Amino acid sequence: MTAEVLAALQPERGGLFVDCTVGLGGHARALLSGGATRLIGIDRDPAALALAGQALAEWVGRIDLVHGDYRDLPRLLDARGIEAIDGAVADFGVSSMQLDGEGRGFSFQRDEALDMRMDTSQGLTAADLLSDVAERDLADVIYRFGEERRSRAVARAVVAARREAPVRTTAQLAAIVRRVVRRSGRIDPATRTFPALRIWVNGELDGLDVFLRAACARLRTGARFAVVTFHSLEDRPVKHTFRALAAEGGTFRLLTKKSVVPGDDEVRSNPRARSARLRVIERVG
Repeated sequence: MTAEVLAALQPERGGLFVDCTVGLGGHARALLSGGATRLIGIDRDPAALALAGQALAEWVGRIDLVHGDYRDLPRLLDARGIEAIDGAVADFGVSSMQLDGEGRGFSFQRDEALDMRMDTSQGLTAADLLSDVAERDLADVIYRFGEERRSRAVARAVVAARREAPVRTTAQLAAIVRRVVRRSGRIDPATRTFPALRIWVNGELDGLDVFLRAACARLRTGARFAVVTFHSLEDRPVKHTFRALAAEGGTFRLLTKKSVVPGDDEVRSNPRARSARLRVIERVG
């Protein structure tokens, strides 16, 4: 939804913009091409950050690419002596590079190490966490983050399987899930469990509301914050936090009463965009 983000943030006004989840640099490129004077791009994934650097090479003097977590935005801005910004974007979708790239363990389409970390330089892998998580806790993760109705059966099967051998690969996990979840049409039984574990491994929903408020607090008057989500679990806190901010004393104005969805042409060219939702808030006081 790059065009919609660009229209919302109005980079032609110039100024300093922050891409809180720079990924491969798509939104950053559009903002810089559209007139942003400077841009800070943040990402947890070192591989994505390296590719973003290549994609944005022509703006090398106007960009600052930072390996970090978007939730550390206040600290990252303070370290650079920045009190206010002229716009920000956060896109919580997993990139095609991450989903399709070998060795990341996000997908059940290949047999590889069960990693799932966005930041491969730190933290526990999915395999590490599955090695000793309690059955009840695992069932809660799969149900809450994956909305898998058979979450208890999946958790029970994982715990039973690890008694025989560690669950270390995507193929092992997918096979375990397929034994207890019935296939629905063309949808693979592992479709809900894998993203649930990814969200868990990376703590993707942890502190989301705190981050949203912190980012909004850094907006200059007239600046806007655009957030793109791909899952109702992400969209819900964005919706509620933005609405709450807009109702608090007239400092913020919600520009999207309902979420903006991608057009038919974009969905046809990029089927993964079909679940995208955009919400935008503006600082007015």
